[in-house]
Amino acid sequence: MAISNAPRYPWNNLLHTVNNAAQEYFAQYRARLAQRPAQSDDGFGRAPWLGATGASDAEIVRHEERLGMRLPASYREFLQVTNGWDEYSHSSLRLLTLAEVGWTRDVEPMIAQIWDGLDGADPQDKWYLHQESVSASLCVSEEIEGQVWLLNPHVVGPDGEWEAWDLASWHPGEVRYRSFWDLMEYQFGRYLA
Repeated sequence: MAISNAPRYPWNNLLHTVNNAAQEYFAQYRARLAQRPAQSDDGFGRAPWLGATGASDAEIVRHEERLGMRLPASYREFLQVTNGWDEYSHSSLRLLTLAEVGWTRDVEPMIAQIWDGLDGADPQDKWYLHQESVSASLCVSEEIEGQVWLLNPHVVGPDGEWEAWDLASWHPGEVRYRSFWDLMEYQFGRYLA
């Protein structure tokens, strides 16, 4: 039986829907700004697309080799549509480009230390690299005001999807999602509501 390369997740539709909603918001913002002559247009919301050029298969594979793991399908497909996402849409945190993505212990060591309670212990110590470890998770968003999104390669569903975590200072522990798709569908759904 042949394996299909068709996308499983409708990223293109979801991201364009969010982008269109953000563009409407930006147009309303600029219209309000124009009514106040004392305020200048700061260029906010001028980009027609809040994403970036999608990553090629070769680029994704190169970064998977750097990370030492194959990324889950929902995240790979997201990266093929857009290699990152702009936080200025107010629809989500800024999602990092492949070049910025890395293990939380390397990309956001303070977050790893705080959430794992390492208190000066070596985050490379095998004891800490277990399935509940923030240190061993993949950091896919910029940390903004105490919130960050992570993918956990140690909790994998039968479909190969990694569990996604929303860590924030205003809720206890991590909020867990079955996959990156589920996390983003929830976050974007809140924005679109």
